[in-house]
Amino acid sequence: MHIHRITAFQVPIALRKPVRHASHERFANDTLIIRCVMNDGSVGWGEGLPRTYVTGESIESAWRHLEATDFSPLREQQFSDTGQLAAAIDQFKLADVEPDHGIRIRECFGNSVRCALELAILDAACRVENCSIGQLIAKLPGTEGILTARDEVFYSGAITSMSSGKQIVSALKMRLFAFRTVKVKVGAAGIDDEACLRRVRRIVGPNVDLRLDANESWRCEDVCLKMQPLLKYNVTSLEQPVPHADVAGLRQVRSELNLPVMLDESLCCREDAERAITGGWCDLFNIRLSKCGGLLRSVRLAAIARQQGLGFQLGCQVGETGILSAAGRHFACNIDDIRYLEGSFDRFLVLDSLTEQDLTFQYGGRGKRLSGPGLGVDVNECRIRQLAVRTSELITSQSRYLPMQ
Repeated sequence: MHIHRITAFQVPIALRKPVRHASHERFANDTLIIRCVMNDGSVGWGEGLPRTYVTGESIESAWRHLEATDFSPLREQQFSDTGQLAAAIDQFKLADVEPDHGIRIRECFGNSVRCALELAILDAACRVENCSIGQLIAKLPGTEGILTARDEVFYSGAITSMSSGKQIVSALKMRLFAFRTVKVKVGAAGIDDEACLRRVRRIVGPNVDLRLDANESWRCEDVCLKMQPLLKYNVTSLEQPVPHADVAGLRQVRSELNLPVMLDESLCCREDAERAITGGWCDLFNIRLSKCGGLLRSVRLAAIARQQGLGFQLGCQVGETGILSAAGRHFACNIDDIRYLEGSFDRFLVLDSLTEQDLTFQYGGRGKRLSGPGLGVDVNECRIRQLAVRTSELITSQSRYLPMQ
Protein backbone atom coordinates (compact mmCIF):
# COMPACT_ATOMS: atom_id res chain seq x y z
CA MET A 1 0.00 0.00 0.00
CA HIS A 2 1.06 3.60 -0.42
CA ILE A 3 -0.36 7.04 0.28
CA HIS A 4 -2.07 8.63 -2.71
CA ARG A 5 -3.20 11.97 -1.30
CA ILE A 6 -3.26 13.93 1.97
CA THR A 7 -5.35 17.07 2.35
CA ALA A 8 -5.56 19.46 5.30
CA PHE A 9 -8.61 21.53 6.28
CA GLN A 10 -9.02 24.33 8.80
CA VAL A 11 -12.56 23.89 10.10
CA PRO A 12 -14.15 26.25 12.63
CA ILE A 13 -16.34 24.23 15.01
CA ALA A 14 -18.81 26.21 17.12
CA LEU A 15 -19.70 25.08 20.64
CA ARG A 16 -23.27 24.93 21.86
CA LYS A 17 -22.25 26.81 25.01
CA PRO A 18 -19.09 28.53 26.26
CA VAL A 19 -16.74 26.41 28.37
CA ARG A 20 -14.81 28.24 31.06
CA HIS A 21 -11.99 27.21 33.35
CA ALA A 22 -9.15 29.00 35.13
CA SER A 23 -6.92 29.14 32.03
CA HIS A 24 -9.34 29.95 29.25
CA GLU A 25 -12.90 30.51 28.10
CA ARG A 26 -13.79 28.86 24.80
CA PHE A 27 -16.70 29.52 22.44
CA ALA A 28 -15.41 27.67 19.35
CA ASN A 29 -12.50 25.67 17.96
CA ASP A 30 -10.20 26.20 15.02
CA THR A 31 -9.93 22.50 14.23
CA LEU A 32 -7.32 20.85 12.01
CA ILE A 33 -8.83 18.04 9.93
CA ILE A 34 -6.67 15.75 7.76
CA ARG A 35 -7.94 13.50 4.97
CA CYS A 36 -5.76 10.63 3.70
CA VAL A 37 -6.44 8.58 0.56
CA MET A 38 -4.57 5.32 -0.04
CA ASN A 39 -3.75 3.96 -3.50
CA ASP A 40 -6.78 1.62 -3.44
CA GLY A 41 -9.13 4.54 -2.74
CA SER A 42 -9.56 3.91 1.00
CA VAL A 43 -10.12 7.20 2.85
CA GLY A 44 -9.14 7.99 6.44
CA TRP A 45 -9.65 11.03 8.65
CA GLY A 46 -7.76 12.62 11.54
CA GLU A 47 -8.26 15.59 13.83
CA GLY A 48 -6.06 17.83 15.95
CA LEU A 49 -6.96 20.76 18.21
CA PRO A 50 -4.12 23.28 18.67
CA ARG A 51 -3.95 24.89 22.12
CA THR A 52 -1.49 27.72 22.75
CA TYR A 53 -1.79 27.37 26.55
CA VAL A 54 -1.06 23.62 26.44
CA THR A 55 1.39 22.73 23.65
CA GLY A 56 2.16 26.23 22.38
CA GLU A 57 0.29 25.62 19.11
CA SER A 58 -2.25 27.77 17.33
CA ILE A 59 -4.03 27.01 14.09
CA GLU A 60 -1.55 29.38 12.43
CA SER A 61 1.50 27.54 13.78
CA ALA A 62 -0.13 24.25 12.75
CA TRP A 63 -0.48 25.56 9.22
CA ARG A 64 3.17 26.69 9.21
CA HIS A 65 4.13 23.16 10.19
CA LEU A 66 2.14 21.72 7.33
CA GLU A 67 3.51 24.16 4.75
CA ALA A 68 7.17 23.71 5.79
CA THR A 69 7.25 19.92 6.26
CA ASP A 70 8.70 17.63 3.58
CA PHE A 71 6.14 14.84 3.10
CA SER A 72 8.14 12.96 0.47
CA PRO A 73 9.23 10.19 2.92
CA LEU A 74 5.56 9.28 3.30
CA ARG A 75 4.62 9.88 -0.34
CA GLU A 76 7.38 7.79 -1.90
CA GLN A 77 7.39 4.75 0.37
CA GLN A 78 5.56 1.48 -0.18
CA PHE A 79 4.20 -0.17 2.98
CA SER A 80 3.60 -3.87 3.41
CA ASP A 81 1.02 -3.55 6.21
CA THR A 82 -0.41 -1.23 8.86
CA GLY A 83 2.34 -2.11 11.33
CA GLN A 84 5.04 -0.86 8.96
CA LEU A 85 3.04 2.26 8.18
CA ALA A 86 2.48 2.93 11.89
CA ALA A 87 6.24 2.72 12.48
CA ALA A 88 6.86 5.14 9.61
CA ILE A 89 4.41 7.78 10.82
CA ASP A 90 5.71 7.37 14.38
CA GLN A 91 9.23 8.24 13.17
CA PHE A 92 8.12 10.96 10.76
CA LYS A 93 9.51 14.40 11.60
CA LEU A 94 7.75 17.72 11.16
CA ALA A 95 9.72 20.74 10.01
CA ASP A 96 11.19 23.13 12.58
CA VAL A 97 9.03 26.26 12.55
CA GLU A 98 8.69 29.28 14.78
CA PRO A 99 5.84 29.37 17.29
CA ASP A 100 3.59 32.36 17.68
CA HIS A 101 5.20 35.40 19.24
CA GLY A 102 6.05 34.94 22.91
CA ILE A 103 5.38 31.18 22.99
CA ARG A 104 8.21 28.99 24.25
CA ILE A 105 8.87 25.86 22.21
CA ARG A 106 8.52 22.56 24.08
CA GLU A 107 9.01 19.03 22.82
CA CYS A 108 5.25 18.80 22.33
CA PHE A 109 5.13 21.70 19.86
CA GLY A 110 3.40 20.32 16.77
CA ASN A 111 1.57 17.52 18.59
CA SER A 112 -1.88 18.46 17.30
CA VAL A 113 -0.53 18.29 13.74
CA ARG A 114 1.03 14.91 14.44
CA CYS A 115 -2.23 13.64 15.90
CA ALA A 116 -4.37 14.69 12.94
CA LEU A 117 -1.87 13.35 10.41
CA GLU A 118 -1.33 10.05 12.22
CA LEU A 119 -5.01 9.30 12.77
CA ALA A 120 -5.88 10.01 9.13
CA ILE A 121 -3.15 7.71 7.82
CA LEU A 122 -3.88 4.91 10.30
CA ASP A 123 -7.62 5.15 9.65
CA ALA A 124 -7.04 4.82 5.91
CA ALA A 125 -4.48 2.02 6.25
CA CYS A 126 -6.71 0.01 8.56
CA ARG A 127 -9.52 0.32 6.03
CA VAL A 128 -7.19 -1.13 3.37
CA GLU A 129 -6.63 -4.19 5.59
CA ASN A 130 -10.22 -4.28 6.88
CA CYS A 131 -9.12 -4.08 10.51
CA SER A 132 -10.08 -1.63 13.25
CA ILE A 133 -7.91 0.88 15.06
CA GLY A 134 -8.53 -1.23 18.16
CA GLN A 135 -7.01 -4.25 16.46
CA LEU A 136 -4.03 -2.13 15.45
CA ILE A 137 -3.52 -1.04 19.07
CA ALA A 138 -3.32 -4.70 20.12
CA LYS A 139 -0.44 -5.23 17.67
CA LEU A 140 1.66 -2.23 18.70
CA PRO A 141 5.06 -2.95 20.27
CA GLY A 142 5.21 -2.56 24.04
CA THR A 143 1.48 -2.90 24.70
CA GLU A 144 1.48 -6.44 26.06
CA GLY A 145 1.03 -5.38 29.69
CA ILE A 146 -1.64 -2.73 29.15
CA LEU A 147 -4.12 -4.36 26.78
CA THR A 148 -7.72 -5.29 27.48
CA ALA A 149 -10.91 -5.81 25.46
CA ARG A 150 -14.07 -4.05 26.66
CA ASP A 151 -17.39 -3.87 24.90
CA GLU A 152 -18.39 -0.73 26.80
CA VAL A 153 -16.78 2.02 28.85
CA PHE A 154 -18.09 4.75 31.14
CA TYR A 155 -17.27 8.42 30.65
CA SER A 156 -17.02 11.08 33.33
CA GLY A 157 -19.16 14.18 33.64
CA ALA A 158 -17.70 17.65 34.07
CA ILE A 159 -18.76 20.80 35.90
CA THR A 160 -16.94 23.86 34.59
CA SER A 161 -16.42 27.25 36.18
CA MET A 162 -19.82 28.96 36.23
CA SER A 163 -22.31 30.84 38.39
CA SER A 164 -23.83 29.15 41.43
CA GLY A 165 -27.17 28.67 39.66
CA LYS A 166 -25.54 27.02 36.69
CA GLN A 167 -23.46 24.85 39.04
CA ILE A 168 -26.68 23.56 40.58
CA VAL A 169 -28.21 22.84 37.17
CA SER A 170 -25.05 21.11 36.00
CA ALA A 171 -24.84 18.98 39.15
CA LEU A 172 -28.49 17.97 38.74
CA LYS A 173 -27.73 16.85 35.20
CA MET A 174 -24.82 14.76 36.52
CA ARG A 175 -27.16 13.07 38.99
CA LEU A 176 -30.01 12.54 36.54
CA PHE A 177 -27.60 11.12 33.99
CA ALA A 178 -26.17 8.77 36.66
CA PHE A 179 -22.51 9.58 36.13
CA ARG A 180 -20.20 7.49 38.28
CA THR A 181 -17.39 10.06 38.21
CA VAL A 182 -17.44 13.85 37.84
CA LYS A 183 -14.65 16.39 37.35
CA VAL A 184 -15.14 19.83 38.93
CA LYS A 185 -13.16 22.84 37.71
CA VAL A 186 -11.71 25.00 40.49
CA GLY A 187 -9.43 28.01 40.76
CA ALA A 188 -11.28 30.40 38.44
CA ALA A 189 -11.49 34.04 39.49
CA GLY A 190 -14.77 34.99 41.14
CA ILE A 191 -15.82 31.40 41.92
CA ASP A 192 -16.17 30.17 45.51
CA ASP A 193 -14.70 26.68 45.21
CA GLU A 194 -15.82 25.47 48.62
CA ALA A 195 -19.40 26.58 48.04
CA CYS A 196 -19.31 24.91 44.64
CA LEU A 197 -18.07 21.60 46.08
CA ARG A 198 -20.65 21.75 48.85
CA ARG A 199 -23.47 22.17 46.30
CA VAL A 200 -22.16 19.53 43.97
CA ARG A 201 -21.57 16.91 46.65
CA ARG A 202 -25.00 17.49 48.17
CA ILE A 203 -26.68 17.04 44.79
CA VAL A 204 -24.74 14.12 43.28
CA GLY A 205 -24.59 12.20 46.55
CA PRO A 206 -21.81 10.52 48.51
CA ASN A 207 -21.01 7.70 46.10
CA VAL A 208 -20.00 9.70 43.03
CA ASP A 209 -16.24 9.99 42.55
CA LEU A 210 -15.40 13.72 42.51
CA ARG A 211 -12.03 14.99 41.32
CA LEU A 212 -10.75 18.54 40.86
CA ASP A 213 -8.96 20.38 38.06
CA ALA A 214 -7.33 23.74 38.81
CA ASN A 215 -5.92 24.34 35.29
CA GLU A 216 -2.65 25.91 36.49
CA SER A 217 -4.41 28.57 38.58
CA TRP A 218 -2.47 28.32 41.90
CA ARG A 219 1.05 28.70 43.20
CA CYS A 220 2.87 25.79 44.81
CA GLU A 221 3.00 27.49 48.20
CA ASP A 222 -0.79 28.01 48.14
CA VAL A 223 -2.02 24.61 46.96
CA CYS A 224 -2.40 23.00 50.39
CA LEU A 225 -4.11 26.09 51.77
CA LYS A 226 -6.52 26.23 48.82
CA MET A 227 -7.27 22.53 49.13
CA GLN A 228 -7.73 22.37 52.90
CA PRO A 229 -11.45 23.36 52.90
CA LEU A 230 -12.15 21.14 49.86
CA LEU A 231 -10.78 17.84 51.15
CA LYS A 232 -13.80 17.19 53.36
CA TYR A 233 -15.89 16.65 50.23
CA ASN A 234 -13.99 13.40 49.59
CA VAL A 235 -12.25 14.37 46.37
CA THR A 236 -10.03 11.72 44.83
CA SER A 237 -7.39 13.71 42.91
CA LEU A 238 -6.21 17.21 41.98
CA GLU A 239 -5.28 17.96 38.38
CA GLN A 240 -2.60 20.47 37.31
CA PRO A 241 -2.84 22.86 40.27
CA VAL A 242 0.14 25.03 39.20
CA PRO A 243 1.53 26.47 35.94
CA HIS A 244 3.86 24.32 33.91
CA ALA A 245 6.79 26.57 34.75
CA ASP A 246 6.33 25.76 38.46
CA VAL A 247 5.62 22.05 38.14
CA ALA A 248 8.83 20.96 39.89
CA GLY A 249 7.39 22.36 43.12
CA LEU A 250 4.73 19.66 43.12
CA ARG A 251 7.19 17.22 44.72
CA GLN A 252 6.92 19.19 47.96
CA VAL A 253 3.19 19.73 47.50
CA ARG A 254 2.63 15.98 47.21
CA SER A 255 4.50 15.35 50.44
CA GLU A 256 2.15 17.71 52.29
CA LEU A 257 -1.18 17.28 50.53
CA ASN A 258 -1.87 13.55 50.89
CA LEU A 259 -4.00 13.55 47.73
CA PRO A 260 -3.06 12.15 44.30
CA VAL A 261 -1.85 14.86 41.91
CA MET A 262 -2.45 14.57 38.17
CA LEU A 263 -0.49 16.33 35.42
CA ASP A 264 -2.26 17.64 32.32
CA GLU A 265 -0.73 20.75 30.74
CA SER A 266 2.64 19.47 32.00
CA LEU A 267 2.17 15.98 30.51
CA CYS A 268 2.23 16.26 26.72
CA CYS A 269 5.08 13.99 25.60
CA ARG A 270 7.55 11.30 26.64
CA GLU A 271 10.06 13.91 27.84
CA ASP A 272 7.42 15.42 30.15
CA ALA A 273 6.66 11.97 31.53
CA GLU A 274 10.30 11.18 32.18
CA ARG A 275 10.88 14.50 33.97
CA ALA A 276 7.76 14.02 36.09
CA ILE A 277 8.78 10.50 37.09
CA THR A 278 12.36 11.50 37.93
CA GLY A 279 11.21 14.56 39.85
CA GLY A 280 8.38 12.86 41.71
CA TRP A 281 5.89 15.48 40.54
CA CYS A 282 2.70 13.46 40.17
CA ASP A 283 0.70 10.31 40.78
CA LEU A 284 -1.39 10.36 37.60
CA PHE A 285 -1.08 11.33 33.94
CA ASN A 286 -3.88 12.97 31.95
CA ILE A 287 -3.33 11.58 28.45
CA ARG A 288 -5.15 13.39 25.65
CA LEU A 289 -4.65 12.26 22.06
CA SER A 290 -4.31 15.68 20.46
CA LYS A 291 -1.97 17.25 23.02
CA CYS A 292 0.13 14.06 23.29
CA GLY A 293 0.79 13.70 19.55
CA GLY A 294 -1.68 11.03 18.54
CA LEU A 295 -2.67 7.48 19.30
CA LEU A 296 0.76 5.85 19.12
CA ARG A 297 2.45 8.24 21.52
CA SER A 298 -0.54 8.22 23.86
CA VAL A 299 -0.44 4.43 24.11
CA ARG A 300 3.28 4.68 24.87
CA LEU A 301 2.59 7.15 27.69
CA ALA A 302 0.07 4.73 29.17
CA ALA A 303 2.72 2.00 29.07
CA ILE A 304 5.24 4.29 30.79
CA ALA A 305 2.74 5.13 33.52
CA ARG A 306 2.02 1.45 34.13
CA GLN A 307 5.71 0.55 34.24
CA GLN A 308 6.37 3.28 36.82
CA GLY A 309 3.38 2.46 39.02
CA LEU A 310 1.46 5.62 38.12
CA GLY A 311 -2.21 5.89 37.21
CA PHE A 312 -3.57 7.63 34.13
CA GLN A 313 -6.79 8.88 32.63
CA LEU A 314 -7.79 9.41 29.03
CA GLY A 315 -8.84 13.03 28.70
CA CYS A 316 -10.17 15.04 25.78
CA GLN A 317 -9.88 18.50 24.27
CA VAL A 318 -12.91 20.75 24.64
CA GLY A 319 -14.83 20.67 21.37
CA GLU A 320 -13.57 17.42 19.84
CA THR A 321 -15.66 16.23 16.91
CA GLY A 322 -16.66 12.63 16.28
CA ILE A 323 -13.28 11.89 14.67
CA LEU A 324 -11.32 12.31 17.90
CA SER A 325 -14.21 10.85 19.89
CA ALA A 326 -13.91 7.67 17.81
CA ALA A 327 -10.14 7.49 18.30
CA GLY A 328 -10.60 7.96 22.05
CA ARG A 329 -13.23 5.22 22.13
CA HIS A 330 -10.79 2.75 20.58
CA PHE A 331 -8.13 3.71 23.13
CA ALA A 332 -10.62 3.37 25.99
CA CYS A 333 -11.91 -0.04 24.90
CA ASN A 334 -8.46 -1.54 24.36
CA ILE A 335 -6.19 -0.07 27.05
CA ASP A 336 -6.51 -1.49 30.56
CA ASP A 337 -6.86 0.20 33.94
CA ILE A 338 -7.79 3.72 32.80
CA ARG A 339 -8.56 5.58 36.02
CA TYR A 340 -10.97 8.10 34.50
CA LEU A 341 -12.36 8.59 31.00
CA GLU A 342 -13.37 11.88 29.41
CA GLY A 343 -14.78 12.62 25.97
CA SER A 344 -17.66 11.79 23.61
CA PHE A 345 -19.52 14.99 24.56
CA ASP A 346 -20.40 15.33 20.88
CA ARG A 347 -24.02 16.47 20.55
CA PHE A 348 -23.97 18.02 24.04
CA LEU A 349 -21.14 20.38 23.11
CA VAL A 350 -20.37 20.77 19.39
CA LEU A 351 -22.72 21.99 16.69
CA ASP A 352 -21.03 19.85 14.03
CA SER A 353 -19.68 16.44 15.07
CA LEU A 354 -18.72 15.74 11.41
CA THR A 355 -19.55 12.01 11.66
CA GLU A 356 -22.68 10.24 10.54
CA GLN A 357 -22.67 8.14 13.73
CA ASP A 358 -23.57 9.78 17.02
CA LEU A 359 -20.78 8.93 19.48
CA THR A 360 -22.25 10.90 22.39
CA PHE A 361 -22.11 8.92 25.64
CA GLN A 362 -25.41 7.46 26.78
CA TYR A 363 -27.11 7.21 30.16
CA GLY A 364 -24.57 6.64 32.92
CA GLY A 365 -21.79 7.88 30.64
CA ARG A 366 -21.85 4.58 28.74
CA GLY A 367 -20.03 4.29 25.43
CA LYS A 368 -20.11 1.20 23.23
CA ARG A 369 -17.17 -0.40 21.46
CA LEU A 370 -16.87 0.62 17.80
CA SER A 371 -16.77 -2.02 15.09
CA GLY A 372 -15.83 -1.82 11.46
CA PRO A 373 -12.55 -0.91 9.74
CA GLY A 374 -10.38 2.01 10.78
CA LEU A 375 -12.00 4.41 13.22
CA GLY A 376 -15.35 2.72 12.57
CA VAL A 377 -17.16 5.95 11.69
CA ASP A 378 -18.29 7.63 8.47
CA VAL A 379 -17.13 11.23 8.13
CA ASN A 380 -19.27 13.82 6.36
CA GLU A 381 -16.75 15.08 3.81
CA CYS A 382 -19.27 17.44 2.19
CA ARG A 383 -19.83 19.15 5.54
CA ILE A 384 -16.09 19.50 6.16
CA ARG A 385 -15.53 21.09 2.77
CA GLN A 386 -18.52 23.36 3.34
CA LEU A 387 -17.21 24.56 6.72
CA ALA A 388 -13.50 24.74 5.83
CA VAL A 389 -11.96 28.22 5.70
CA ARG A 390 -8.57 26.97 4.46
CA THR A 391 -7.48 23.88 2.51
CA SER A 392 -4.07 22.58 1.49
CA GLU A 393 -2.92 19.56 -0.53
CA LEU A 394 0.03 18.06 1.37
CA ILE A 395 0.57 14.95 -0.75
CA THR A 396 -0.67 14.43 -4.29
CA SER A 397 0.12 11.52 -6.58
CA GLN A 398 -0.20 11.21 -10.34
CA SER A 399 -0.65 7.44 -10.10
CA ARG A 400 -4.08 5.92 -10.57
CA TYR A 401 -5.93 4.08 -7.85
CA LEU A 402 -5.43 0.35 -7.85
CA PRO A 403 -8.66 -1.59 -8.30
CA MET A 404 -10.43 -2.45 -5.06
CA GLN A 405 -10.09 -6.12 -4.12
